[in-house]
Amino acid sequence: MKWALVTGGSRGIGRAICEKLATTNYAVLINYHSNKAAAEDALQEVEALGGKGAIVQFDVADREAVTTALDAWQEAHPDDLVEVIVNNAGITKDGLFMWMPQEDWNSVIRTSLDGFYNVTNHLIQKLLRNRYGRIINMVSVSGVKGTPGQTNYSAAKAALVGATKALAQEVAKRKITVNAVAPGFIKTDMTAEMDENELKRMIPANRFGEAEEVADLVAFLASKKSSYITGEVININGGIY
Repeated sequence: MKWALVTGGSRGIGRAICEKLATTNYAVLINYHSNKAAAEDALQEVEALGGKGAIVQFDVADREAVTTALDAWQEAHPDDLVEVIVNNAGITKDGLFMWMPQEDWNSVIRTSLDGFYNVTNHLIQKLLRNRYGRIINMVSVSGVKGTPGQTNYSAAKAALVGATKALAQEVAKRKITVNAVAPGFIKTDMTAEMDENELKRMIPANRFGEAEEVADLVAFLASKKSSYITGEVININGGIY
């Protein structure tokens, strides 16, 4: 069986991606860090949509935890292959840089950037041997243009943009594509406390995006239809630049 792993897949954009991939030919491996109930809810929805799935618990920032959990899953599924990796897990610890505690810097970098390394590096050998794969890194408008109050988050996502472009060139001959998706303001738990009426004035499309719209783009990049797109950063932001 072919699987798609979605890190941080229990809520928000990650959950929408899991639900969309459930309608494709992939089984969905839903990673979560601490909220098991949300992960189980996401799995139930995947199954309700006619898809197959499983949940796997680890903190993407913890290399040992990633390795242990994914190895255990592989041992339990010896004939299965993770063919699609969606590096979606991320956290924000917003604040002005001049007052930013080092832990707020480190934790955001560890989750987005080290998380990409820990998960992708562990799985990429199998993709290379299989001569096929899709790696999709969820970045942000913050990583493309920079957002004040998010120097740590902007730095983490901008670094992931660079990693996307470099890795894409290393693995393209093995029919593995590596792309980044950069959402703008999307309706999720993370944006629930923002003033949408005020902020949408900045957005040419005059609204926040829906998580399902991001999921549609990710599903396309996860498909064979996207085979000649690699090393790209695709913005989905209603026109904010």
